[in-house]
Amino acid sequence: MSYLIKDTTREEREQIVKDSLGNIEANCDGCMAGLAEMYQEYIEGKKELREINMEFNARYVKDMDMESRGGSCVM
Repeated sequence: MSYLIKDTTREEREQIVKDSLGNIEANCDGCMAGLAEMYQEYIEGKKELREINMEFNARYVKDMDMESRGGSCVM
């Protein structure tokens, strides 16, 4: 099965995200809602899953690098 935008409908992409994240309606801490929101551009056909995941990973690595240098404050 292809997960590419060109090979899926909006409804299929929505189901792919739901299946991947689990039951996002039953979240308690708000974390799952944030993840679902992160993939909205995929559902809408604007960005591929790969692009979204790469952007997330890049931000995560950048944040981890800043923490190892003593935080984000330059002072």
